[in-house]
Amino acid sequence: MPQKSIRSFLLCLVFGFAAIASAEEETNPGYEKLATPQPVEDPNKVEVIEFFWYGCPHCYSFEPLLSKWEKSMPEHVNFIRQPAIFSALWGKHAKAYFTAEALGVVDKVHADFFDAIQNKKQKLETEDQLAKFFTAHGVAESKFHDAYNSFLVDTKMRQAKMMGPRYGITGVPAVVVNGKYKITGRLAGSHQKMIEVMNKLIEQEKAKLPQK
Repeated sequence: MPQKSIRSFLLCLVFGFAAIASAEEETNPGYEKLATPQPVEDPNKVEVIEFFWYGCPHCYSFEPLLSKWEKSMPEHVNFIRQPAIFSALWGKHAKAYFTAEALGVVDKVHADFFDAIQNKKQKLETEDQLAKFFTAHGVAESKFHDAYNSFLVDTKMRQAKMMGPRYGITGVPAVVVNGKYKITGRLAGSHQKMIEVMNKLIEQEKAKLPQK
């Protein structure tokens, strides 16, 4: 085959693969639109909600990628961690998260709680079991019990039970961008792809923010 023909053939292959990739991206963008868009907490920012469960190995695998992203996330993003509640056990772990949030120690205990559940196979379900975990992380036991039994945590628990159905969440980890788009590993193809799709949607939604 002449050299010019070979070059033309290779160019056809390149453009052909690019067209296939573009078509696949259009048919499978890595997310799905929520049937009913949900209001956001702060309309001046792009909202990103992560639904998770400490007992989920996929959430555990996703966590390091999400934590890395969080450290360098844009200022126009409002990131919210949202424990999903689909059973009594999920509820116990959610209450641990909301207690940490009330105490202002999420950054200190979040990764360790995942590790305790996933690797150390610890049972962290009862108030006493959780008290030992929190005190080991520098929280006074009396403060833990006050937060654990507070009206604030109780309110967040009641709200959390409605969040999954409200956002059409059927599994975790799942990410919802700006109350409109749901991203999962199945839809995106991998945890890394979830981050990539999330970033694309954030940029897309940034253009729609109110001009200051």
